[in-house]
Amino acid sequence: MLTRARFEERITRHQQRLYGYAVAIARDHDRARDLLQDCLVRAASARDRPVAEPAFRAWLFTIMRNLWIDQIRADQRRSQANETLCDMMLGMPVSLESVTVETFALRQAFERLSHDHREVLALVDISGFSYQEAADLLNVPRGTVMSRISRAREALGKLLADEAPRVVPFSGNARKA
Repeated sequence: MLTRARFEERITRHQQRLYGYAVAIARDHDRARDLLQDCLVRAASARDRPVAEPAFRAWLFTIMRNLWIDQIRADQRRSQANETLCDMMLGMPVSLESVTVETFALRQAFERLSHDHREVLALVDISGFSYQEAADLLNVPRGTVMSRISRAREALGKLLADEAPRVVPFSGNARKA
């Protein structure tokens, strides 16, 4: 097993090239820095690391590439979700009041979910983690995350459908301050 200092020394040798690769694939310096940081964190937390230097270097670049692919997929999922939401909202009158009420209803329903359901929704739907990343974070199989997310979405939908808050119209009789 490598000492922490030895591991940091090995990482330092490749950090500039990793950053260059990140800039090349992300085409954005801020995103590249985030990608490099995620890569280093992932490498530091790995249980097994290649011993041979060429394998170690390839392993680091593979981690970065896989993280980038995961980010692209998460971006695509968010983009598709946004497009779907925009399509649904076209033609619908939107008021600040309705958005506020819907946000409040969603938060209320979310808080009523079980801890496991809130946790998996927060990781996958809110934070954009892949099922595999969420599984790794939760230390459960990928299939468990998939079934939990399905049940969590169903439970959230049911709570929203059954117990949507009602808007009380403003009567206009309130005294102005």
